[in-house]
Amino acid sequence: MNDLQSAFSQLNLKINDKIIQKFTAFEQLLLDWNEKMNLTAITEPFEILTKHFLDSILPITVFDIPQNALMIDIGTGAGFPGIPIKLVRDDISLTLLDSLNKRINFLDEVVNQLGLNDISTIHGRAEDLGRNVGFREMFDVVTSRAVAELAMLAELCLPFVKVGGVLIALKSTDSNEEISNAKSIISELGSEIENEFTAAIPFTEISRKIVIIRKVAPTSEKFPRSIKKIKKSLQG
Repeated sequence: MNDLQSAFSQLNLKINDKIIQKFTAFEQLLLDWNEKMNLTAITEPFEILTKHFLDSILPITVFDIPQNALMIDIGTGAGFPGIPIKLVRDDISLTLLDSLNKRINFLDEVVNQLGLNDISTIHGRAEDLGRNVGFREMFDVVTSRAVAELAMLAELCLPFVKVGGVLIALKSTDSNEEISNAKSIISELGSEIENEFTAAIPFTEISRKIVIIRKVAPTSEKFPRSIKKIKKSLQG
C-alpha cells in the first residue's frame, strides 16, 4: 500500500501506518467477501485503490467536514465513500445505510475486523428512513456516491440533513445538465447548491465532480416521496 501513502501525499492528506493497515485489511475483506456475493466489479488492487479508496476520500480534500460530525452514507453499498472517510477522519460518527441486508452483514464484519468505533449500520431504504424521527434532519453531513440522478438523490438524502448541514454528492464531471435540472427540487427541499468542485484521482486521468448542497430551511413533510413518485416527477 505504498501507493496509498503516495496518493494521500498528493492529496495533501497525512496518514500513518495504522490507517494504511486498515485500508489493507478493508481491501482483503472486500475481495474475500466478493467471492461469495456481488459487492463490486472492481477487483484489481490498483483499481480498488483509485476507484474506491481515493475516489471516496476526495470530498475531504475540498470540503472541511466539522470535527465530531454526525454523518450518514446513504446507499453505501460496500462502504463507499463512508468507510474510507471514516478511516481518515476517525472523529466522525458514521452511519452506513443500505437496502440490501447481505451488504450490511459485510459492513458489520468490516467494522468488527477493523475495530472501528462510532460507526453503525442500518438496513433500510432512504425513502422510508427519511420520514423516521430518529433519522430525519439529524445529521451534519450526508454523503452519497449513488448512481441516481441528482434530483432523485437530493430528495432521498436531504431529509436526513439538519438545517445548517450539508449533502455531499459525488457525481461525474459531465453532470452539469443534471445539476442544473436538480436546482428546483433542491430549493423545494429547503436547500441550495453552495459549491461545486472538480477533483482529480491521483495516478489516473479520472476526475470527480463534488457537489456541496447546504440545508438552509427544514424540509417539507411531504418529502421524501416514494421512488415511484419521484421517478414519475422526473419524467415530467
